[in-house]
Order: sequence, then C-alpha cells, then structure tokens
Amino acid sequence: MTTIRPPASYWIEKLQLTPHVEGGAFGEVYRSELILPRSALPLFFQGNRCASTSIYFLLAHGQFSAFHRIASDELWHFYFGDPLLVYEITHNGRMMEHRLGQNPELGETFQTVVKAGSWFASVPAPGSEYALVGCTVAPGFDFADFELAEREALTTQYPEHAEVIGRLTR
Repeated sequence: MTTIRPPASYWIEKLQLTPHVEGGAFGEVYRSELILPRSALPLFFQGNRCASTSIYFLLAHGQFSAFHRIASDELWHFYFGDPLLVYEITHNGRMMEHRLGQNPELGETFQTVVKAGSWFASVPAPGSEYALVGCTVAPGFDFADFELAEREALTTQYPEHAEVIGRLTR
C-alpha cells in the first residue's frame, strides 16, 4: 500500500500555523499554567515565566529560521517530513550541526537540545521538501527573552562561521 505524503500546506492548514518572525510557520500547542516567579529564576530573566511552552514549527524548502537566541534551553522534536539541520554556536564559539530526522544511519535523531544562550538557526537539509518539528522551551518562551542576530555583529564575533552565518541571517 502506497501512501501519498501531504504537502507542507496541509500541515500549515491542519495545525493552524502562522508565519514566525525568525522564518517558517509555527503554532503554540502548550503554555504551562504553572508560573515561576522571577525570584526563582536566574538573574537574566526580567520577570516571571511559565514553566514550559511547546510549539509546532514547519520549515519548507527555501525557508530558514534565522540565527537567534533565547534565555532557556530548547528541546527540538522531529515529527514529519524530511531532515532538518539545526546549527548551534555554543558559548565557547563551537559550531554544532544537529540533524533532526528519522534515519539514525545518516546521523539523524528524533530530538536535540539547544542550550540557553546559544545562537541557533535551522534549515531543511539539502533535497528536503519540508520538515515539521516541535520545540519545547523551559522555562517557557517569552519574546522578552528572544534576540534575533544581526549578520555583521555575529560574523564579527565568530568569523570562523561566516559562511553559515551569512546563509542563515537576514
């Protein structure tokens, strides 16, 4: 029995995804009702945060999620489609390439973690039509903790990664 794989537009409609500021489309699935007071959080948080949030996130061929960073760890989950590359520049300047997908023989994993404060970006792997993933953030995501990278500043800080930064910034 052959199944026809739905196009990206199917998931965008079914999951009611909307354009994301960093690129691609997203829809919030979960926002914890448990509120963590600022006093219980590290000093760089400027206010209370919910315990956790979760979104669906879809990137189609030709799209990318531009380099950005947040104040929390972000756990990525692969759901459907083709492999997705997640690039992370760690605190010590090391570039890591995480490959989300369903083929461990090709180095793909179903989950990966981007550490709080790391710069990261994502793009469908070469030859990919689209990737549907999820992102879980704890403490929960708040736009007050979001910083979109500026190409020139990030390249100045990490000149050894200029090629990837140039491709995945706006």
